[in-house]
Amino acid sequence: MSALKLAIVGGGSTYTPELIDGFARLRDTLPIGELVLVDPAADRLELIGGLARRIFAKQGHGAVVRTTTEVAAGVADADAVLLQLRVGGQAARDRDETWPLECGCVGQETTGAGGLAKALRTVPVVLDIAEHVRRANPDAWIVDFTNPVGIVTRALQEAGHKAVGLCNVAIGFQRRFAKHLGVDPELVRLDHVGLNHLTWERGVTLLDAPGAAGGREVLPELLAGFGQEIADDIRLPRRVVERLGVVPSYYLRYFYQHDAVVEELKAKGSRAAEVAEIERRLLEMYADPALDTKPELLAERGGAFYSEAAVQLIAALLGTGGGSSVQVVNARNDGVLPFLPDDAVIEVPAEVDAAGVRPLPQRPLEPLYAGLVAAVTGYEHLALDAALRGGRDRVFDALLAHPLVGQIELADRLTDRLLAHNREHLAWA
Repeated sequence: MSALKLAIVGGGSTYTPELIDGFARLRDTLPIGELVLVDPAADRLELIGGLARRIFAKQGHGAVVRTTTEVAAGVADADAVLLQLRVGGQAARDRDETWPLECGCVGQETTGAGGLAKALRTVPVVLDIAEHVRRANPDAWIVDFTNPVGIVTRALQEAGHKAVGLCNVAIGFQRRFAKHLGVDPELVRLDHVGLNHLTWERGVTLLDAPGAAGGREVLPELLAGFGQEIADDIRLPRRVVERLGVVPSYYLRYFYQHDAVVEELKAKGSRAAEVAEIERRLLEMYADPALDTKPELLAERGGAFYSEAAVQLIAALLGTGGGSSVQVVNARNDGVLPFLPDDAVIEVPAEVDAAGVRPLPQRPLEPLYAGLVAAVTGYEHLALDAALRGGRDRVFDALLAHPLVGQIELADRLTDRLLAHNREHLAWA
């Protein structure tokens, strides 16, 4: 196969060098001939583009790196387009993480009221970008990293785009479990199920060889030997993890310990402020013409292992990865979880190849988890409706349906604050 052309929309992100490093290291799996970074921030593009060229050169990668502020020009003839944008930047994130706390609700960029605000700002922009992709190359795959991944991916799929969502929670668990077991990560297969940022590891299988059938269930062994480390990692009490016998994602603490997290966030301040300072320091580093590797500080920015997950997924979709592979993705439900609508987007292992993405069958989801999954799916449906059609009433409905809100007076107050802080990004407000 000839070398591929990839485009990254949001390529001016300080996180982009993590992707570049993965593309350079794994070039045999994903042979890129041209990489286009697309971003409206021309000054950041210049810094990121320069560093990307130096990273590729240092690792002997021959890809051409181009930059542009124009989406149509950037995605033209691309085989795959990666979306990693943040409408409103870190300032909007800081607001998302602050005003919900005024109402006693968790302030977080993908969960609760803050997550809804991000969805409302993001969905229209992503759909506009996707139309450029469709006009340029209707066969191109769109891989969405942009949060909230489940809602954004559902918007893309309902608009008829070839889209799949990707999150780093699953690959993060795979890598950490492999480290505990002292094995190669490719020997660890997860029974990962739920929605984006609302998932549980119900099993961990240790394979005899990468991609092999069968294997040995080792989750009880992991919980017995490394229960405290796992509990600390997801910031939940060890006794709860042991009682459940599963490993919830970190994001479940917003549901399982909501009130305690609210108090913690009030005392600590927003994560956005921390990230903004990290970004300032990273941009200073990126400006150094001698820098030709991703700096260690980038690990504090978040998104560990995204580059490896992205390479695996894109290589499978474009047929450069040596056939089909099983990967955890955000994909259309289509009866996999029968208590959800077919058009819901779920996060489960799927068989991925050049023919597309096919979620694997799942055993019944236990009521303790299924109820929460169903409720959040209902919220996501209403959130997407609000993002597509606008209107205060639709915003209110989505908040009222969210398990972390669910009260009339609270939904009213949150709706007013959401609109007040986001009018500049909402054409209908």
